[in-house]
Amino acid sequence: MSTEKEGTREGSLEAPTRHALDWRNPTFYDEPDLFKELERVFDICHGCRRCFNLCNSFPTLFDAIDESESMELDTVPKQVYWDVVDHCYLCDMCYMTKCPYVPPHEWNVDFPHLMLRAKAVKFRKGDVRGRDKILTSTDMVGKLAGIPVVAQVVNAANKLKPVRKLLDKTLGVHPDAILPAYHSATLRKTQANHQPKSVTPEAAGPTRGKVALFTTCYGNYNEPQIGADLMAVFEHNNIPMRLVEKESCCGMPKLELGDLDAVAAAKDANIPQLLALIDAGWDIVAPVPSCVLMFKQELPLMFPDDADVAKVRDNIYDPFEYLMLRHKHGKLKTDFKQSLGTVAYHVPCHLRVQNIGLKTRDMLLLVPDTQVETIERCSGHDGTYAVKSEFHEISMKICKPVVNRVTQANADHYSSDCPMAGHQIENGLMNGRPPEHPFTLLRHAYGI
Repeated sequence: MSTEKEGTREGSLEAPTRHALDWRNPTFYDEPDLFKELERVFDICHGCRRCFNLCNSFPTLFDAIDESESMELDTVPKQVYWDVVDHCYLCDMCYMTKCPYVPPHEWNVDFPHLMLRAKAVKFRKGDVRGRDKILTSTDMVGKLAGIPVVAQVVNAANKLKPVRKLLDKTLGVHPDAILPAYHSATLRKTQANHQPKSVTPEAAGPTRGKVALFTTCYGNYNEPQIGADLMAVFEHNNIPMRLVEKESCCGMPKLELGDLDAVAAAKDANIPQLLALIDAGWDIVAPVPSCVLMFKQELPLMFPDDADVAKVRDNIYDPFEYLMLRHKHGKLKTDFKQSLGTVAYHVPCHLRVQNIGLKTRDMLLLVPDTQVETIERCSGHDGTYAVKSEFHEISMKICKPVVNRVTQANADHYSSDCPMAGHQIENGLMNGRPPEHPFTLLRHAYGI
């Protein structure tokens, strides 16, 4: 670090602020300009190293510097910069919990958005694998794999070692990664004739008392039972429920790929649908934290002047956030019939960075004779990172502390708001015991 930087190296005590993503500026895609900023930020990270125990981006950077000729950034090969970018899965934890130099600090370090910019540059150059385009096309894959008979064939094939070895060689999908199951009886199909509960909606705080569910690709095609359990819990609490009439992928997988034009297209498909419901008096929830975060944070930062995006941001909730807001105003039922015993509860990164507190934990603790062991560490999954051949073993290493905590808890249940994180933990446990989503646990506790 230079003497000038050392002279001003003090963390800010002010709350972090997030600048809008200037992704439509031609300079955003200028590679020399990008590398200038990468060098600036990487040099700051090298002098700090507080994020050494987060994702593998930081060990990759720090090891390369320590093994270089000068032991400084100036002799690190530029290819390493791209390796650092590839290991970042935009969890935001460095920005939210570790870095003392985020804005309004004068150094203005936003590591995740810098990585996103680099991913966007790579995508625009065409420097992405076909595998990555397929894995992030969740709507397309879900529709194809969810066809009756095809779903059963795909699910069976994904459990066969010869097929998995072939996928490893041809597509780069690790043979030991747990792949999501697909259902022909999707949430949209099973709830197609659902009618909202015939009760008068009751407002409670900012909540208006009737809710539309954004099913998400994963909630629709891969684990429709989670959405069904969510709807049952909400309606038990006299909250009329319906599905959003039409939806596309929220855009988070394409964001992590750097395909920002695809994110914009998803926004154009989803925002009008959600806005119409909000204007008709419905609040919005989604069962996957990453999808909620997309509408709460990422789209508003990409489209800071879009009033419709802002309105959706202000009316979409994490489902447990919604229920606990109603509990605060005396509108939540606590007529639980079953104890849950001990629950090892993993808090996903994309839920932690929403800054709403541990609402899922608080809800589970309302169940009598229930203890919750809260685990606030990254599972290392990221939707696609953990299934890629080159990253799977690293992802499992990141998940190891979470697996250890679950094992030590010796709990009656283990759970995560992110179903993919739950299966990542399952993979680490290697005992055949599946995770149980918090809404599945709550439905059981309510006896409904």
